[in-house]
Amino acid sequence: MSVSPSRLAAISAANNYRTSKTVAFNESHSAALFGKNVFNERVMQQRLPRGVFKALRRTIDTGAALDATALDIVATAIKDWALEHNATHYAHVFQPLTGITAEKHDSFLEPDGRGGAIAEFSGQQLAQGEPDASSFPSGGIRATFEARGYTAWDITSPCYLMENANGVTLCIPTAFVSWTGEALDLKTPVLRSMKALDQQARRLLKLFGHTNIPMVQATAGPEQEYFLIDRNFYLNRPDLLTAGRTLFGAKPPKGQEFEDQYFGVIADRVLAFMHEVEADLYKLGVPVKTRHNEVAPSQYEIAPIYENANIAADHQQLLMITLKRVARKYGLECLLHEKPFAGVNGSGKHLNWSLGNSVQGNLLEPGHTPHANMQFLVFCAAVVRAVHRHGGLLRALVASASNDHRLGANEAPPAIISIFLGEQLADVF
Repeated sequence: MSVSPSRLAAISAANNYRTSKTVAFNESHSAALFGKNVFNERVMQQRLPRGVFKALRRTIDTGAALDATALDIVATAIKDWALEHNATHYAHVFQPLTGITAEKHDSFLEPDGRGGAIAEFSGQQLAQGEPDASSFPSGGIRATFEARGYTAWDITSPCYLMENANGVTLCIPTAFVSWTGEALDLKTPVLRSMKALDQQARRLLKLFGHTNIPMVQATAGPEQEYFLIDRNFYLNRPDLLTAGRTLFGAKPPKGQEFEDQYFGVIADRVLAFMHEVEADLYKLGVPVKTRHNEVAPSQYEIAPIYENANIAADHQQLLMITLKRVARKYGLECLLHEKPFAGVNGSGKHLNWSLGNSVQGNLLEPGHTPHANMQFLVFCAAVVRAVHRHGGLLRALVASASNDHRLGANEAPPAIISIFLGEQLADVF
């Protein structure tokens, strides 16, 4: 059987690839890296006046308004911190209804009127931006001539620095809404749902006699599976280039018959890639914990520790961006499609989640006596009832061409939304 010259060249290039050392973990411990590029609570406390820090903390914890004076002070502190880390631009980062992250960059520099320039960054620039929204999907909620969109700083998700070979950008997580208030993104519905959950959860907790009830938050820990293939092979596949998955060709001679990839020894090239991904994510404060080989050939998984659901969603976007960016430095292509190859296991994003706060704890924790834990039973029953009543909406939220291609295949759940409580909880109810 003849083999194409391009395939032979790809095989040769993959076989002769050598990994170069780019991350010196022996010189910088991961604990020192963690949060290095994040304007987190520790940095806030160091750089903000005590009163402003308390006001900002109150806004984050309770949603109270932050006055314009405090906002300007916060903006100045963020600007000074970013400039000290060599940032040249700031960007309002948002999540339009396209499945990916969008961003608009602006320079800190402004003319001083005397032939020079100074670095400026006001509270207004921090709090709100105005990118054109005419070309983003909108579901028909507004006409093109009414396409003005606004980005609004999500104060609950910390600002961070994104490093590039030629510069640093201050990234500001934002919500994206139309001028009449419709959500044009995926973050706004999350924030609104978290507010509704907090209100109803506190109402229930009051019925159980609690008086000190901090904000109840949803927590999430989304796992991320992905495929890594040599970029030379990727560039020989027009279907992968254009659609991200197999559209033609024979099934692989070895799919996952023996599943010997699962939890196997990680190849040196892949492990070097994982080290650099984790180093970059540590700098951004993403609490990645687990890495391992997944079931299918060339399939892997990375998983974080759970955190506030809104921040977890932002971190998930950063994780996917980092995986794809770093892969190319190692001559690899990272495929995030739910089912990129025919005949082998698909990739998923299993979401571990719960709800709770700092005083009452995890509200979906059954404890040692679940039969007598009425508070747990009420919250658990509320989740079951919600899925029963809104199963169609939940199904619509996960319906996409790529995800539906995966549902019902290896490892994936069926396309029907359901709840499995397990033998013990079924007995309790």
